[in-house]
Amino acid sequence: MADLQLYQYLIIALLFVWSGFVRSGLGFGGNLLVLPLLLLVVDDPLLFLPIIGVHLLLFSLLITWQGRKHAINSADADSEPVGNIDWAYLKRALLILIVPKMAGVLGLLTLPGSIMSMIIYGIVFFYAIGYVLNRPLQSNSKTLDIIFLVIGGYFSGTSLIGAPLIVAVFVTHVARHQLRDTLFVLWFILGGIKLASFLIAGVDMHWIHHLWLLPAVYIGHLLGERAHRRLVQTEQAVFYRVMGAGLIVVSTLGAGKILLS
Repeated sequence: MADLQLYQYLIIALLFVWSGFVRSGLGFGGNLLVLPLLLLVVDDPLLFLPIIGVHLLLFSLLITWQGRKHAINSADADSEPVGNIDWAYLKRALLILIVPKMAGVLGLLTLPGSIMSMIIYGIVFFYAIGYVLNRPLQSNSKTLDIIFLVIGGYFSGTSLIGAPLIVAVFVTHVARHQLRDTLFVLWFILGGIKLASFLIAGVDMHWIHHLWLLPAVYIGHLLGERAHRRLVQTEQAVFYRVMGAGLIVVSTLGAGKILLS
């Protein structure tokens, strides 16, 4: 990022605020909703993915710890605190996710950046259509569960944006009060695999940029925590439609930029 202009640094910082906000507010989507925008600034997934991955690990730990603390504080004096993580289903899902996850990691490290960017824009566009039509992806059978987890695991390996497919499965099997924190444990595990593969492959982690972007993500995290408490009690359809429309515009512009370059 050494050759970027000041306004580009400011845009990147604001986008990481957005990433932290979405991650804490929705429990997923921090990568999905920020990566296409970042690629409009610098069209290089391997520049941003290590930074996003480290932030994902840090804030996954923070959010699950806060969730555990809240569960303990909310428990009655005469009862055991209700767990904030569904460990049983998490283990079953990981058995399905792990192989396609590794396959996706290999795909990212071997395909050119422009091809990976086009794949990312295509995935985001597909998700966005569902948001606009208020028909988010859902799984209602064991076969579909496996298909969604396999594809979601692969997308997670390629670009850390497989969350909507994975969430579509988890939402039907995990209790609502455990869903967000269970997902964050999963994101921590999958993100750790991704970062380990980067280190083994010798990918530049851009450590210096983690430092100045971390406060931006934390600001977004604080705002997202407030939004999450409201979203749990309110209708989300309008929010998803607006978000989906924005994603369609961003994905179309991003893909067009690559095709015309």
